[in-house]
Amino acid sequence: MTVTKLTIGRVLRHPVPEDWRRGLAVVAHPDDLEFGASSAIARWTAQGKTVVDLLVTRGEAGIESMPPERTAAVRSAEQIAAAGLVGVNQVEFLNHPDGTVEYGIALRRDLARAIRRHRPDVIISLNFREFFDNGALNHADHRAVGSALIDAARDAANRWVFPELLDEGLQPWSGVRCAMFGSSPEAEHFVDVTAHLDRGVESLAAHEAYLGNLAGGFDPEQFLRRQAADAGRRAGVPLAVAFEVVPL
Repeated sequence: MTVTKLTIGRVLRHPVPEDWRRGLAVVAHPDDLEFGASSAIARWTAQGKTVVDLLVTRGEAGIESMPPERTAAVRSAEQIAAAGLVGVNQVEFLNHPDGTVEYGIALRRDLARAIRRHRPDVIISLNFREFFDNGALNHADHRAVGSALIDAARDAANRWVFPELLDEGLQPWSGVRCAMFGSSPEAEHFVDVTAHLDRGVESLAAHEAYLGNLAGGFDPEQFLRRQAADAGRRAGVPLAVAFEVVPL
């Protein structure tokens, strides 16, 4: 069977809106944000914005040579260190099982709870489409988290969905303006990270144990710089990160 990969190179027509103050970055695994979006987060925290990281799993199934309980501890610590390098001082974990995250009521409830607690203006995440922007097949966990996240933003605004959250003292929050998804084949927005890519590289490099177990070796700077240069060419700036922006 022959598999044909998609070729994505759409023009990035619009800058990502930046007239917001609080962001909630929600992804499936430690390192998901660092494969691109963290350079944009570095820009935003430098502007004085607040961003909180929320990880659905601890990435315990991500290192074949290390048992899950040890991997969970190592990757959680790496995520906290990586976040700090781009100005994120609060990192939370939902402890869903890595590799078998399910779209459903439990995940939507957990995400709606977090949205009500943190009351963000925007949500930052990773591509939830079937393929990445380079044509590679996306991970099942990424697809489940992204789809649930869009629905959870609506759930968080409706007091009659998950009324048990009211019993926890969490009032509805309808202030989420949009969700931004990095590495999406549908990206048409960009963030100029020319002055912030170095911090993004440092953030990705902080995932030392994970990257060290990738087959064939991995160079964080080469990867991110090539990715940012390609997005920059399409956006008309030196270096950029591309996002699909979903209004909410």
